[in-house]
Amino acid sequence: MGNKIVALGICIGIILSFAACSKEEEAVNKQAFKMDTLVEVKAYGPKAGEAIDAVFHRIDEIEQMASPSLETSDVSKINLAAGKEYVKVHSEIIKMIKTAVTYSALSDGAFDITVGPLIKLWGIGTADEKIPSESEIKEVLPLVGYENISINEADSSVKLLKEGMSVDMGGIAKGYAADESVRILKDYGVKSAIINLGGSSIYTLGQKPDGSLWSVAVKHPRDDKNSYAFIINMPEQALSTSGDYERFFIKDGKRYHHILNPFNGYPAEAGVMSDTIVISSDIPDSNMLADILTKITFVSGVDKGFKIIDGIPGVECAAITTDGKIYKSTGWEHDLGQVSPDFTLTD
Repeated sequence: MGNKIVALGICIGIILSFAACSKEEEAVNKQAFKMDTLVEVKAYGPKAGEAIDAVFHRIDEIEQMASPSLETSDVSKINLAAGKEYVKVHSEIIKMIKTAVTYSALSDGAFDITVGPLIKLWGIGTADEKIPSESEIKEVLPLVGYENISINEADSSVKLLKEGMSVDMGGIAKGYAADESVRILKDYGVKSAIINLGGSSIYTLGQKPDGSLWSVAVKHPRDDKNSYAFIINMPEQALSTSGDYERFFIKDGKRYHHILNPFNGYPAEAGVMSDTIVISSDIPDSNMLADILTKITFVSGVDKGFKIIDGIPGVECAAITTDGKIYKSTGWEHDLGQVSPDFTLTD
């Protein structure tokens, strides 16, 4: 499992070339393994090192609340009490779950954090990964349904209405952690930085010290040599990518990946290999939203996914489909640089 998860750290590459700068503008770059992935923050300014330490501490706090593998986490407590009682949780968990439910409704269930039982059944990315039988999947599917999450905001508590249900915050917690990281860096006066959570959640803060845009290379979904599909030049924005290459196994020539379809219980097959969401920095919770929307587009496919994307101001999407085409949403404003010859740009 470890090797597959570490590989997420190269899901998106960041291309950096900085001009010489004063000592006050020298880069501080730190990495740490958190939330089951490699986290890297590069920041500039006199308090950059102190700010990054605070960011890592905050990510640890979020992991302690949101990790389903920690028995003491809020998420584990919610899952353990499924079908029995409400569980009092931190306000941050309430915020994440409320946001998840909102976008589950918006996507007609394409995004659903109650896929926990399915994730456990498949075990993709673990030593226990397997192709479940059809009967096993049918037995678990009734436990999937965001409508069976009950939130009591008055006392900050949550209950899953069916015994055996479980929530998994994998499609939202890293985005929330990225949003919190941005907030902390700004609190410390950092005006130029890149936050990279496992390659799948990135935030470019301000501009490069030389005033130019950041360059982010989106990984080629079928090339294991860390080549990229295209490059995006970004001002201050949030970016998230989901793909079927992040955690997967191949059986009898078929790829089984970790992004599960809540409707049928199998890995999503909507013709998308990878999709990248870019969101304006002035939209609240931009990283968390980007994290969610990549999953919605991947599960829904280009046609349905882009209808949702185009209905949200300040949100853009580029999707790589299984037939080797790159589609851009109506609101896409970025130039795609150095596009791999393996793909064809399509309007």
